[in-house]
Amino acid sequence: MATFKDFRNNVKPNWCPGCGDFSVQAAIQKAAANVGLEPDEVALITGIGCSGRLSGYVNSYGVHSIHGRALPLAQGVKMANRDLTVIASGGDGDGYAIGMGHTIHALRRNMNITYIVMDNQIYGLTKGQTSPSSAPGFVTKTTPKGNIEQNVAPLELALSSGATFVAQGFSSDIKALTKMIEDAINHDGFSFVNVFSPCVTYNKVNTYDWFKENLTAIEDIEGYDVTDKQGAIQTVLQYDSLIKGIVYQDTETPSYESQIEALGDTPLAKHDLSLSEAQFKSFTKQFV
Repeated sequence: MATFKDFRNNVKPNWCPGCGDFSVQAAIQKAAANVGLEPDEVALITGIGCSGRLSGYVNSYGVHSIHGRALPLAQGVKMANRDLTVIASGGDGDGYAIGMGHTIHALRRNMNITYIVMDNQIYGLTKGQTSPSSAPGFVTKTTPKGNIEQNVAPLELALSSGATFVAQGFSSDIKALTKMIEDAINHDGFSFVNVFSPCVTYNKVNTYDWFKENLTAIEDIEGYDVTDKQGAIQTVLQYDSLIKGIVYQDTETPSYESQIEALGDTPLAKHDLSLSEAQFKSFTKQFV
């Protein structure tokens, strides 16, 4: 059985010292080992940005895709080989800006993959500009007088888009984050995990200390029911999205690919897709 070390490779991450992404990477590796996966059973698909480098730091199948397009690629991988555990990841800029359209449709489609967003409320790779999740008034190089836009609300977005697994973690709490990702991987459907992953270089507001002071653990909310979607929405609004834990889970809605009978039990990747010369000629004849 694979261990945490089996998911490590020889590529040293070049994130800034103290970046929250280190913990997210470790949590993914630990979670994959804890649920009994082998490196060749995992495909990690990332986008662009600091967090997009993650696919090169984990010993598994991996694709460092283009900006905002990690989810279409990840869904294609899952459709081609449903035996793989597919994890997509990226930052708040990748998922909530250029990739927002893909995020919404992946949430509603409910394909059996896990999507982890490292949310640091800033564009770190391009040296500190406002991101979609930057709060109003946030001062950056592009907003010297303060951000005048309303920030996105990932948990509200996920719940309203029909996601069947919605969670939010904090990179400093690696034990809880690891368990959260385990639950996300084991969920039969689309698992959305937003992770507050502080940028220690460019975001001096949403720091580790700030999150520790402002986040409320869902397990500390009396009477919380993870299966109650209406209650989840009310809680998210009540706490202004500053909660951590599994926010909502629906185990009744079937995954997207499980409803496609033509896929069968054998993944497409394991089918014989070769064409005979006669078949090839018949297909191309119409174009000649």
